[in-house]
Amino acid sequence: MAIYHYSHKPVSRGKGQSAVAGAAYRSAEKLYDRSIDETFDYSRRGGVAHAEIVLPTEAVKRDIQWAYNRQALWNAAEAAERRRDSRIAREHEVALPHELTKDQQIALLRSFSKEIADRYNVAVDFALHRPHRNGDRRNFHAHIYATTREITPTGLGPKASIELSDTDRFKRGLSSGRKEIKFMRDVFEKLENEHLRTHGIEARVDCRTLKAQGIDRVPTTHLGPAVWGMERRGIETRVGVRVREQRELEARQRLERARELGRLEREGRELSRSILDLSADLAAARAARGREGPERDPSRSTDVLETARDAAARWKEQRAQHPPLSIEEQQRQGREAWLKLRREQLEREKTPGQEQGLEKGRDSDRGEKKRKDRELDRDIGDDFSR
Repeated sequence: MAIYHYSHKPVSRGKGQSAVAGAAYRSAEKLYDRSIDETFDYSRRGGVAHAEIVLPTEAVKRDIQWAYNRQALWNAAEAAERRRDSRIAREHEVALPHELTKDQQIALLRSFSKEIADRYNVAVDFALHRPHRNGDRRNFHAHIYATTREITPTGLGPKASIELSDTDRFKRGLSSGRKEIKFMRDVFEKLENEHLRTHGIEARVDCRTLKAQGIDRVPTTHLGPAVWGMERRGIETRVGVRVREQRELEARQRLERARELGRLEREGRELSRSILDLSADLAAARAARGREGPERDPSRSTDVLETARDAAARWKEQRAQHPPLSIEEQQRQGREAWLKLRREQLEREKTPGQEQGLEKGRDSDRGEKKRKDRELDRDIGDDFSR
């Protein structure tokens, strides 16, 4: 199935990065950086399936040709910035559906690059990379380099809107930078699904988080190219160790959740089985109580099992009228129904003695009434504990 991935990050001179070197590496070309008088030769690098420069529609109409030269473009990006901590490029990284052919993947990249170029009036340099021979064979991805300044016929002009601070964006009537990135994520999702649909592929992608999609799964961790390269060469890294420990912990947590769900399911089956056992001869018990009629001695102790069966019957009748409840809620309601029934029966058993005492005037004292209430509660507690 196709997996959605989109990330972006600035290429900063303050981090020792070079736009010329980055473009040479991602396009597998040999480029000369005039600002530092150094040549970066990655022409023998494998894994690059296609590289292309896309310009805004307005630049194409004005027949701006100089920006199609990769070396001239990124040397202009370096020369346009004066500060030591300047942003000299912005990189967008995307995953491509392995279900698409190479030409179809290039068409998708070209469409998305055109969206970036037209929205910010910048030059876009994208490179399609094939999966590494030792990695996942479905890992087709692309690195999209965009200039931080707008394209003009003679070079690079003012800063693109995506590079402005939120304060400057608000002055221009634009949304915040965070909302802008979310917008671009939505754009790539729609383009990817549109190309999948066009080529008759049922797979779809979703840029939302797993939680927002209602998927109960732990997100995977991305090692990054540097860490992955070291791990591939057999060099153990702290990031790799931490990721492996995290995966082991997540696996144990999934097993524990599965065991807990299995335990709850078994308890639910046992509870249902016990309720069925208690109510098996309910009809016979009711018939026996009916035959006893009014001659039944009210002072005789009520059978605990019979009381439990009656409570279970009431509980089943209530359960039939309401949606299914959790095991804890079912147990709580069963206990409440049993206690209520037991209290009523004990009160009926003590009624004759109380009526006789009232006739003789022996129970007029309030202390005697409280004492009888305490005895009633104690009897209920003793029966329930049994």
